[in-house]
This record gives sequence, C-alpha cells and structure tokens, in this order.
Amino acid sequence: MDYGKFKYESAMKAREARRNQSHVLIKEQKLRPKIDTHDYETKKRNVERFLAEGDKVKVTIMFRGREQSRPELGLRLLQRLADDVEELGFVESAPKQDGRNMIMVLGPHKKKADAKADREAAKKRRAAEREAQEQAEKSERAAGRAAAEAEREARRTADSA
Repeated sequence: MDYGKFKYESAMKAREARRNQSHVLIKEQKLRPKIDTHDYETKKRNVERFLAEGDKVKVTIMFRGREQSRPELGLRLLQRLADDVEELGFVESAPKQDGRNMIMVLGPHKKKADAKADREAAKKRRAAEREAQEQAEKSERAAGRAAAEAEREARRTADSA
C-alpha cells in the first residue's frame, strides 16, 4: 500500500469523524424565587426543549435583597424543576449557593446525536404524511372534476334530445 493512499484515507476518516461529532452546549435558564406559575411553566418548557435537543441546562436562581436569607425557597424551586423534567434529564450537579445565585446543572438522558436523529426521522415522517395528504386531495379533486364533466355531458345530451 502506498503512503499517499494511506494518508488520503486517514484524512477522509478524520473528516468523517469531525462531521459526525456533536457539540453539546450548556444552555442557561434564569429564575427568581418568587416566580409565578405561568412564568415557571414557560421556563420549564424551555428547559424541556433544551434537554430534548440533547443540550445541558444550567438553571440559575437569582436572589435579591431579603431573598438571600431564604435559600430554601430556591432549593425547593430547583427540586421541583428537577422532578418536573425527570423523564428528559437528570441532575448533573446538585443545587449549590454561589454568592447571590443558586446553580444546578441538568444533563439530558439522550445524546445529542440521538436527539438529532429522532428529530430528522420525525421531520421525514411529517413530510411523507403531508405528501400523502396532498396526493389524496389531488385525486379527490380529479374525481370531482370527472363527475362534473359527466354531469355536463348528461345535460347536453338531455338538452339536444
């Protein structure tokens, strides 16, 4: 085997490996201890979306003023969030106080590549369903046109008789 061929094949393998690798991002979601239920649901939905995409999520609770004397409120909120998104991710680093903030990191159960493959498969499935529906509508319109043409032809023959 010649050296040029070996060098080319190893370069192609490295290129393919780089193309298939996934870059896991750390997304951040910031909360306050006195968050309303609707706002909490919105933030939770964002966290679920990030975990479903295969990214890690850093959840930060910001304490201001007198809230700093009640870190158990933040701990309870982070625990509630972790329980709510348990099917999509797990607690990678437990909640810990860092100055005015309390931080917890959630990791996804699925790898980023698996999540991407699932999204692509769902996209292809939706496209196939849409195509089938368009074909059904097209054949339905053609059948309607044929029926209308037959009706016109019947009227012409009845008028001429």
